[in-house]
Amino acid sequence: MIAGHLQIKNDNYYMVLNYTDANGKRRQPWIPTGLPAKGNKRRAEKLLLDTRKSFVPPVVSKENEDISSDMLFADYMELWLEIIRSSVEKTTFSSYTQMVKGKIAPYFRNNGLTLDGIQAKHIQSFYLHELKTVSPGTVIHYHANIHKALKYAVKMDLIPFNPADKVERPKRQRYIADYYRQEELERLLEASKDHPYSLLIQMTAFYGLRRSEALGLKWDAIDFERDTITIKHIVTNAKIDGKCEIVCADRAKTKSSLRSLPLVSNIREKLLALREQQKENRRVCGNCYSKKYDGYVFVDAMGNIFNPRSVTANFSKLLEQNGLRHIRFHDLRHSCASLLLANDVPLKQIQEWLEHSDFTTTANIYAHLDYKSKITSAQAMETGLALPEGGDFGSRWREG
Repeated sequence: MIAGHLQIKNDNYYMVLNYTDANGKRRQPWIPTGLPAKGNKRRAEKLLLDTRKSFVPPVVSKENEDISSDMLFADYMELWLEIIRSSVEKTTFSSYTQMVKGKIAPYFRNNGLTLDGIQAKHIQSFYLHELKTVSPGTVIHYHANIHKALKYAVKMDLIPFNPADKVERPKRQRYIADYYRQEELERLLEASKDHPYSLLIQMTAFYGLRRSEALGLKWDAIDFERDTITIKHIVTNAKIDGKCEIVCADRAKTKSSLRSLPLVSNIREKLLALREQQKENRRVCGNCYSKKYDGYVFVDAMGNIFNPRSVTANFSKLLEQNGLRHIRFHDLRHSCASLLLANDVPLKQIQEWLEHSDFTTTANIYAHLDYKSKITSAQAMETGLALPEGGDFGSRWREG
């Protein structure tokens, strides 16, 4: 039976156990009893005894030997990054790294807080500090990182509970999507018809694809016999170990993003022509033609895949050169949704077309565009509810 004692913290009993792990390191996990300190001493003592008898120390791997509860919280966050590195996607790790090393670690390093000294009030102060310069959505992402890291610390018996559980996250601002109306979209498609990105823009706008999905399109995902396109690859940028890389992955953003769409005749013919052009480019260039991105649809004349960041930058230049209102490349996806709404396609069908993970996402982004349904609702209420004519509304404040 391992050793242990009771400790009162925040007016509640905690069980503090003492044991040596398989690597010879002393551990003192704090386990909450859920019992208030007042009037529960005997119950807490019994719970402690039962826990000491049944407790099985968790297996601690070699990679966690350098972690200790008294290390700087900033150092712990950076060490946590290395621990999770092999278990997350490159793009996810890149995002985590930018937040931890760019914002979270520098802030907490300045105030010298240790892992076991971090409290909810310290995390809350960090959020308030950041909200002066970044959006609530960004702070919510910071919170997700901090919460995950501290959850791991609890799992490793480094701290008794997760202080991030007590912190108030900022409320995410409702996102109002920007988009092109039909006439603007048609002007864009006409202006870009001779541009290297012409088909990329057309397919992104027509199918409402994410940039990563459009650039990730591969020839083996297009069935010219059944006239279907399957979205199952992505191409994006990620900063890995200080270097910006193009990351290709055989997956989409979510499971629901793995979808098949109908291949319409206009785009079908353009894809067939592009495939023939790529065959000719490969023949002319010979060994100079890049084989690294063999099989991808959107590559240049030398076989190099379109760089996602370059697509964004060159798209903005294209708009400026043609006197078109500025939108982001991603807003072509929103333009697709707005056009579907304008043509009376229900939000549920738009969710399926865009493949949002749930209907709420679609409704939150695009419901403000669905004005026709509001008019229909108003007309239905007028038909179903007879409102009285006239009325002396000035009398409401008349003295009795």
